[in-house]
Amino acid sequence: MTVPTMPPASFVEVNGIRMGYYEQGTGPAIVLCHGWPELAYSWRYQIPALAAAGYRVIAPDQRGYGLTDRPEKVEDYDIPHLCGDLDALLTKLGIDKAVFVGHDWGGLVVWQMALLHPDRVAGVIGLNTPFIPRAPMDPIEIMRQTMGENMYIVFFQNYGVADKILKRDVRRVFESLMRSSPVTYEDFLKLPAEQRRFDFIQSFEGPAPAEYPGRLLLEPEELAFFVETYERTGFTGGINWYRNFTRNWTLSEGVEQKVTAPALMISAADDVVLPPAMTEGMEQYVPDLEKKIIPACGHWTQQEKPEETNRLMIDWLKRRYPAA
Repeated sequence: MTVPTMPPASFVEVNGIRMGYYEQGTGPAIVLCHGWPELAYSWRYQIPALAAAGYRVIAPDQRGYGLTDRPEKVEDYDIPHLCGDLDALLTKLGIDKAVFVGHDWGGLVVWQMALLHPDRVAGVIGLNTPFIPRAPMDPIEIMRQTMGENMYIVFFQNYGVADKILKRDVRRVFESLMRSSPVTYEDFLKLPAEQRRFDFIQSFEGPAPAEYPGRLLLEPEELAFFVETYERTGFTGGINWYRNFTRNWTLSEGVEQKVTAPALMISAADDVVLPPAMTEGMEQYVPDLEKKIIPACGHWTQQEKPEETNRLMIDWLKRRYPAA
């Protein structure tokens, strides 16, 4: 597969930071929001396809990532800031509304955009990440009680620790993480509980294995892009998003958990982190919802199965948010 080139980067001042973003095409606006440890570059296969389908595609490096500023304060990475960045980005670009597409952490952000800035949201496409209603208690405590202190999200709460571990060998991080799933979701559920706790960060402190399970999803030039970027920026900005789980939970008290915009949920059958089962019951909170599942696909859906991802997105967009 030929690796698409990114459009030229642009920059804009939004919400107190300088944000880098990539833009291609004309027509109704679509904003692509990446997850961790990703970049706007994660959407390299979607940007030209969506532009060719008649859309104005905008893919920002979000707060803390890539070309965009990395504020020092942890609380500057909470949901109001992350959504505020996207709201301000639309204003600066002269856009009234957009369809927001989010993968992984970006998915959490775009669902919250629909709650906090509904006037800006023409639609939502969740890629792997379902709408997750407000938890009955602090989500970090839930994860700590169910998966332990070393589960990666809980471990991230120790400021600076995981950041240093990951920065030691950035290439190893991406060669290890951005791979196809070595097991089906069904086989993952059969593993012992201690092998399903997502406590992988500490593994980067020991010697690298002779080989990693699964297929590396990055061509050499793609791997180099991620490695060179994170060697420059480090991982702290993105990890700070995780350090706001408790703060976000507190701030969300009283926010109605109802998405009024039309939505598409695309799951990956073998994503063991965000499995399709997590979408069960979403209709209660997202009444205008379509759900699709990409078979034989792991967590990095838009990079592992770009053609399937593009096809599902464009089909929904043409029906629900048609280009002129």
